[in-house]
Amino acid sequence: MSPMLQAREAPWARAAREDDELLDAITHAVGGPFHLIYPDRFADNLGAFQAVLCAHGVTGRVYFGKKANKAGAWLSEVARLGGAVDVASVPELVHCLAHGIRGEDIGVTGAAKSDELLWLAARHGCTVAIDALDELERAVAIATGERPLAVLLRVLPAGSPHSRFGLNDGDLETALQRCATSRQAIEMRGFSFHLDGYQVEPRAEFAGVLVDRCLEARERGFPARAISIGGGFACAYVDEEDWRSFLEGLDVRQFHADRHFERFYPYFQTPTGASMLEAILRNRSAGRSLATRLSESDVSLYLEPGRALLDGAGMSIFPVQGFKRNDAHGIVTVAGLSMSLSEQWKGSEYLPTPILVQRGPPREQRPVQAAVGGSSCMEYDVLTWRKVSFPATPRHGDLVVYANTAGYQMDKNESEFHQLPLPPKIVLTRRDGRFLWRRDER
Repeated sequence: MSPMLQAREAPWARAAREDDELLDAITHAVGGPFHLIYPDRFADNLGAFQAVLCAHGVTGRVYFGKKANKAGAWLSEVARLGGAVDVASVPELVHCLAHGIRGEDIGVTGAAKSDELLWLAARHGCTVAIDALDELERAVAIATGERPLAVLLRVLPAGSPHSRFGLNDGDLETALQRCATSRQAIEMRGFSFHLDGYQVEPRAEFAGVLVDRCLEARERGFPARAISIGGGFACAYVDEEDWRSFLEGLDVRQFHADRHFERFYPYFQTPTGASMLEAILRNRSAGRSLATRLSESDVSLYLEPGRALLDGAGMSIFPVQGFKRNDAHGIVTVAGLSMSLSEQWKGSEYLPTPILVQRGPPREQRPVQAAVGGSSCMEYDVLTWRKVSFPATPRHGDLVVYANTAGYQMDKNESEFHQLPLPPKIVLTRRDGRFLWRRDER
């Protein structure tokens, strides 16, 4: 039998899931799968990151990594709380501006940015992470407005020599020389990097390297007073004991069709979110914490969490269309597609156990093992390959709830395959102790 891997649920999410009237009303109105999002939880997460910076006396900006979720509701919270947003395309930038995010609160990252994106960033005073020498040349040519284009030079980490992002030492020196000869067009404000994985020490150590680079750049006349350490702030979706039990007992027989996976997201991690930022700032080198080095050097810290700001801020709900037996386990078929849980379409599995919300007349409560498939004609359209335990046999009209899906799961790989409409995002707010809801349509 597969371990439970019970999903951690935020208090609002559990309350919404147990609100029969709320779910019935939304299910009736939508007529298919949908995502629930809760901006108040996002605001709490953003506030926690900002509070850590403040507590350590570190100036900085928390940039929401917009690619993690397309909803506009998050952007309104960013504007309200004085946050910032990280974008990588013209539509993302325009979406931010439409929600009241000022240009100076927008960071533009991504590889080989289009001329249109560079122009729009220059026009609105955004900060652009320059990733390559030819991109810098185009930025110089485009940034001929009333003010220079603010840039960070993205540095290739020594531990990631094969990454396709960032400037190596030689290109970095060439870029600095070009910025020096183009001061009317370019204002070099500092450096940035991004590391794969979720470890504290490498981020803190390389941040220290970039602090030194800022000091060196100032000696050359650049106003280099900022570094960005990118994203990669960890989240924990399940409890540690459940996660360890799953890894120790991993067997292909736990999955429908003996499906084998090469890798899984680490669904339990520590430290997470703002606590991970705390650990990064406390990390010590040469007897001083990173926070102290930043403050003493007058360097601001930028960070770009996406998943971590969305932790606990959303869930995905799929109506059950049918159930059948398949040898010793069952197959639940739900309305919608597995592309609405992006982990499946990355050759992996979203492992937190889905929750069955039973509807209709009472039934016998006898546990059943089942996988969960989408409603397409493709064998690989499976939301949950793992044979999970449901408290009773699912039936038409029930709902299958996937907890904590706002970070990357909802829309990264969504598709209108079979001409099925995309699951809408339903924004929940609370007033006088009850939930109100609306579609996120802006």
